Amino acid sequence: MPLQNRVDPFGEIKAVPQRGMLMGNRGGAIHDPETKTLLKRKWASKAWIICVCEFKGKKRELMGRNPQTGSAGWTELFFLDEVTALAAGHRPCFYCRRERATDFLGRHRAATGTQHSAPELDDILHSQRLATGAKPVEVDRLGLSMLPDGAMFSEGGADFAIRNGRALRWSFSGYGAPMAFDEFDADEMCIVTPAASIAVLAAGYAPVWHPSAGP
Repeated sequence: MPLQNRVDPFGEIKAVPQRGMLMGNRGGAIHDPETKTLLKRKWASKAWIICVCEFKGKKRELMGRNPQTGSAGWTELFFLDEVTALAAGHRPCFYCRRERATDFLGRHRAATGTQHSAPELDDILHSQRLATGAKPVEVDRLGLSMLPDGAMFSEGGADFAIRNGRALRWSFSGYGAPMAFDEFDADEMCIVTPAASIAVLAAGYAPVWHPSAGP
């Protein structure tokens, strides 16, 4: 039985076999190490980050205990790719992905004309995450064409990522074939990726894509 630690674009945490390319956490422990099940709370802080799955040869027991304190360690979450993680409201980690995190924060500052710190950006993202109660932003076909590569939207109960002027249907296993924007019903679409992350993508941040998205 898979652990409930796979994240979908809406930020919901599911139990599916597919692990994905990247790992992350939500600022601490949101699981019971005895049962390896999630607690009722779905985040421990506003710092939702995106990590690599391997870093300096370190090993962890998934949804286990902190070996130094014996208490629950931070809860490992997994994403198909960085596009999915950004949609869910996470941002790159300054510990294991410092270069990417610095780039992400720098592009946010350039896009907004601010000097926000990482914690301030976390506050902004937290107010925009669908998993924390933010309301979805509706979008029409014209709006789709204005979204940057890497932005995600939902239509008719399915999720899609934008790449090269086309929409790729998302699943925990990967992406489907590209679809033209005029194939969608304009009355049922909403943007999934937080506005702050869309601004970063529009400013040129290049997220890591799952290989199924193509070259």
